[in-house]
Amino acid sequence: MSAADRSWPVLNHLMKGHAIVYRATGGRIGHRFPGSPPVLLLDHVGAKSGTRRTAPLVYVSDGDNIVLVASKGGHPRHPAWFHNLRANPDVTIQVGSERRAVRAHVADANERTRLWPKAVATYSGYSGYQQRTQREIPLVVLEPRTR
Repeated sequence: MSAADRSWPVLNHLMKGHAIVYRATGGRIGHRFPGSPPVLLLDHVGAKSGTRRTAPLVYVSDGDNIVLVASKGGHPRHPAWFHNLRANPDVTIQVGSERRAVRAHVADANERTRLWPKAVATYSGYSGYQQRTQREIPLVVLEPRTR
């Protein structure tokens, strides 16, 4: 097992702690850190388990939409939350203190061409992650739900 694979359990515990603090403080702590990109909380449902889950994720604003980068740090496989959104696209996010109902879709080629530079401008590490993996890192667009 590679060092990167062994680190995921530790990172998962850190992300759970981040989500707890973020939620407990209404987003006052955890949404923004100096010198870091903004983070939201994604509330989603497991594709196989049906279990409700929360993931703190870096995001990119695009008008009324929010964009997520399914990078998993350049890992060869997509993150679990990506599979969950494909199976259950109606989710809720918390951006700072604001909760929003959104619907997810994977960016098509034209959207990705336009959005990828915005993602890299938000967090430059994404370009290195893309170089590290054979897969094309998907972008997920979260659009406001009206219902």
